[in-house]
Amino acid sequence: MKIINPATQALIAEVSEDGAVSVRAKVARARAAQPAWAARPLKKRLDAIRAFRTRITEMHDTLARTLTLEVGKPIRQSRNELKGLLARIDFFLAEAPRVLREEKVFADAKQKLEERISHEPLGVIANISAWNYPYFVGGNVFVPALIAGNAVLYKPSEHATLTGLHIAAMLYEAGVPTDVFIPVVGGPAVGAALLRQHVDGVFFTGSYATGAKVGAAAGRRMAKVQLELGGKDPIYVCEDVDVKAAAASIADGAFYNAGQSCCSVERVYVHKKNHDAFVKAFVAEVKGFKVGDPLDEASYIGPLTRRPQLDVLRRQVADAKRKGASLLAGGGAIKGKGNWFEPTVFANVDHRMALMKDESFGPIIGIQKVAGDAEAVALMNDTEYGLTAGVYTTDEKRARAILAQVHSGSVYWNCCDRVSPRLPWSGVGHSGIGVTLGTYGIETFTRPKAWHLRAG
Repeated sequence: MKIINPATQALIAEVSEDGAVSVRAKVARARAAQPAWAARPLKKRLDAIRAFRTRITEMHDTLARTLTLEVGKPIRQSRNELKGLLARIDFFLAEAPRVLREEKVFADAKQKLEERISHEPLGVIANISAWNYPYFVGGNVFVPALIAGNAVLYKPSEHATLTGLHIAAMLYEAGVPTDVFIPVVGGPAVGAALLRQHVDGVFFTGSYATGAKVGAAAGRRMAKVQLELGGKDPIYVCEDVDVKAAAASIADGAFYNAGQSCCSVERVYVHKKNHDAFVKAFVAEVKGFKVGDPLDEASYIGPLTRRPQLDVLRRQVADAKRKGASLLAGGGAIKGKGNWFEPTVFANVDHRMALMKDESFGPIIGIQKVAGDAEAVALMNDTEYGLTAGVYTTDEKRARAILAQVHSGSVYWNCCDRVSPRLPWSGVGHSGIGVTLGTYGIETFTRPKAWHLRAG
C-alpha cells in the first residue's frame, strides 16, 4: 500500500497491507490473549498506559512530523493534537480506577443479601479509526478499552497508517503485549474483512454513509456498535457580541485543520442587526490565514487529506453560485501538486444550497442572515446531523434558552470546535450512536455484571 503526501503527491512509504487470512489470524491472536490481559491487575494496565504517555512525549517531534507528512495537517496543529492526547490520557488514568471499581448497591443484614455490580471487559474490540485526528479519535477508544481489559484490533485509516504503526510500537514499548493491541493495515476492503470476524465491539469513526454499513454489519453479529460520524455544525451570532472577537473565534472553528473536523463550524447564522459587520470581519480574518507548506511553522491552512474531497467542494461552490449566493473569498482548488483548496466564504446563502445542508469537510463556510432567535433555532435544527452547535451572545440566560432547543450532543456558549476529556462526546441523528470521553467513555468498554449474593 502506497502512502502519499497530500501536499505534494510524493510517495512517502510503502507498507504491507493485510488480507482476509491475516485479519482472521490477528483476531484469533487477540481472542487468545485477552483473558490474560483482563486478569492482569488494573494497576499494571494503568502503568502500561502511563509508560505509553511517556513515549509520546519522548517522540513528540517525530510523531508530529509523520502526522503532518501523511495527512497534511500543519505542523503546529499536529503538535497540538499530541498535547491534547496527553490530557485525555491523564483523565483516563485518573478516573478509570473509580469507574471500574465493583459497586455494592444494596445490602440487607436480615436476609443476608447483597447486590453488587462489576464491570467486565467487552472482550475483543475492533477499532476502525479516522485520519483527521488519529491520536484523538483513536485514543478515545484504544486507551480506555485497554485499561478496561479488552484486546484491540486497531485499523488506522489508510491515510494515517504510519501514525497507526507508531502508536502500536509505542504501546509495545510501554508493556502492552503484541497480541493485545494489533494494528490491521489497509483500506476499505480490510475494514470489511475485520467486520466479518467474531468481535465483541465495533467502534468506528468516519462518515455517516460508511457508518451505516458498519452498524449493519456489526448488528448481524450482535456485537456492540458505537459510531462517531459526521456533523453540519451550526453557530448563531447574536446582535450583542463583539463582532471582531466573535468572527476571529468562529473563523478558527471553521478553518482549523482546513475544516476537516467532524465538529468544525460548517454554517453560520448572524442576526440581521450585525450581519454586515460580522461578515466583513469574518472575511478579513479568513483572508489573513496563511496557506502553505504544512511543515512551515507559519502555515495555518494545509492541503485536504483526501483528493476526492476537492470535487465535493467544487460541487458545493457551483451549486451555491447557481442559486444566488455571494462568493466573498476563495472559491476553487489551488493549481499545482497536492490537494489544495482556497479558504472559501459565501454570504447570502440559504437552505436550498448543498453548502448549508451537506457535510463539507473542507475550508468552506456559508453565512446566513436571520431575523432573530426563533429563526436561528429552526435553521440550526434543519439538518440530519446533531454533533455540536453554538451561540455567541453576552447573555448567558439567552444562550442557555437557545441551546436547550437545539438537537445536538454538545453545545457551546461563546466558543466552538472544542472537545473536553471530562465531558461525554456523542451525536444525534446521523452524527452517530454511543459515547466516548467522560466517565461514560470508560464504561462503554465494559458490560455490567449483576451479582446477587446471599450468605449461606
